[in-house]
Amino acid sequence: MTQQGNPLDDTDRRIIAILQADGRRPYSQIAEDLNIPPSSVRYRVQRLEENGILQIVGIANPLTIGFDRFAMIGITVRPGTAREVCAKLRNLPETSYVIMTTGRFDIMAEVICRDTNHFTDLVNERMHQIDGVTGTESFFVLEVHKLAYGWGVGEVETLALGDEPARTTPGEQAGRSSAQASVAGKTVGPSLAAASPSPPSTNGAE
Repeated sequence: MTQQGNPLDDTDRRIIAILQADGRRPYSQIAEDLNIPPSSVRYRVQRLEENGILQIVGIANPLTIGFDRFAMIGITVRPGTAREVCAKLRNLPETSYVIMTTGRFDIMAEVICRDTNHFTDLVNERMHQIDGVTGTESFFVLEVHKLAYGWGVGEVETLALGDEPARTTPGEQAGRSSAQASVAGKTVGPSLAAASPSPPSTNGAE
């Protein structure tokens, strides 16, 4: 079901805003913030997830698990193959962000690799072997100056995450928090972090 078929009300937007600031915030605390029953929060979050509007994910710091090469890769493809190439790129475990674009490149992909050899193998031995890919250009990430999650819900006030330093390394920024929520369908990115679905019990305490 699309968002157009199930419009968000102000309470939905406030729940999304709170979870974008802290994906682990218990339903009981969200209910207290919004002055509604915890059961209503649980129902709304479940509905948002089932409708593909909201996704709650756990974010790991890649540097702590052996990954220290971050890059955006611009990809050119044969006309008419962009969607098929995107489908294959999204299945690569190293990609965290894959989008079709206008301009110089047909596709942009964010990748996270262990080291230079891993990155070289990914690009030369796998990406270039995808049918339709005609060229790539790589852009290694040196510093992250902004990585925002609290967008997409209008003027709803969100919970403060605290002051962030003006400049951080990719690994430092990726490790700021262990859980975030994103508005699905317009994936928050670039993420610069390996993400996996949060188990249902993570945010179910009342």
